[in-house]
Amino acid sequence: MDPDPKEPLSASDPTGSWGLHRELKAASAVATFAESPPAQGVRPVVEATTRKKAQPAKGRIIAVGGGKGGVGKSFVTSSLGISIARHGKKVVVIDADLGGANLHTCFGLSAPSLTLSDFISRRVESIDDVILETGVKNLRLISGAHDHLAASNLKYTQKLRLLSHIATVDADFILLDIGAGISFNIVDFFLIAEQGLLVVIPEPSSIENAYRFLKMSFYRHLWRALKSSPSRKVVEEAMDQKNSDGIRTPIDLLDAVERRDSATGRYLKERALSFRPRLLINQVRYPEDERLGASMASVCRRHLGIDIEAIGTVCFDESVWKANRKRRPFMLDSPESAAGSSLDLVAQALMFGSRTSARLERQN
Repeated sequence: MDPDPKEPLSASDPTGSWGLHRELKAASAVATFAESPPAQGVRPVVEATTRKKAQPAKGRIIAVGGGKGGVGKSFVTSSLGISIARHGKKVVVIDADLGGANLHTCFGLSAPSLTLSDFISRRVESIDDVILETGVKNLRLISGAHDHLAASNLKYTQKLRLLSHIATVDADFILLDIGAGISFNIVDFFLIAEQGLLVVIPEPSSIENAYRFLKMSFYRHLWRALKSSPSRKVVEEAMDQKNSDGIRTPIDLLDAVERRDSATGRYLKERALSFRPRLLINQVRYPEDERLGASMASVCRRHLGIDIEAIGTVCFDESVWKANRKRRPFMLDSPESAAGSSLDLVAQALMFGSRTSARLERQN
């Protein structure tokens, strides 16, 4: 059973009364293996795009996830897209939240007539046919599915086609706003990216879901890397929290594989190093909230063996909801606000690959 924290989050200590003990319990909670691998005789997807793997993505793909709804993924995605575009880069933002697409509202747009629904259902053949202008220079949008009931549960072949076409989009940066949860479709959108950005708010449920999302993404990353190796079965077993091998963390998993096959274990540990998502703490209200990213990164390294960087913080800012009510993009309405300045620093860190966290003191 997953942990069910009952203590309220302390205003003076976002990890305090709930504590690192609770963080570690959440971190070691393994999500159930809810999707079966491809049937025998079907070659499974191996890398983050498709089995074709013919061409690298034209632009840098950045996936924005969070594991939990309501943490500000769409707000962050749209804001980073505008900020990067204002630095002169060609940007396409894609609403990959197929079950609850709303990214267009962050740009003050009405529901578009052409969306991913049209591409998924093959009413159009090319993903370029559903790219829309946002009114922001250098920035275009692919709106998520609004009317396709099966879109949130893509078939295997549909997912391959969509992932491969995303890689062909002509842009310097491609930003994916992915949905909440830990289903394989959502995780695969996160893993297609050159850079994954995990958005967390200083609340217990968000922290818990972030750890679960990280673990499932890490296991999926390793599962694909093993291709047809017999050791792949060990990864599948690790996804079951009741597994008989006693595997509770990614470190346990890597050790279990190495015990069974030392060469595969060494290879898997090398592949594990390429999983390096970044962490953004949103809606920061207190000085202690700013330390949450570093705390979570430390826990991930010491207890999960996952190297995650706390890239920055975005303070809680009244100007965010004010811009939203006016149906105006936040980074055009209040770019010099505290939150806007924070997001521009994060955008620059993503653009230039800085390992230095973008930080800004909260607004009084």
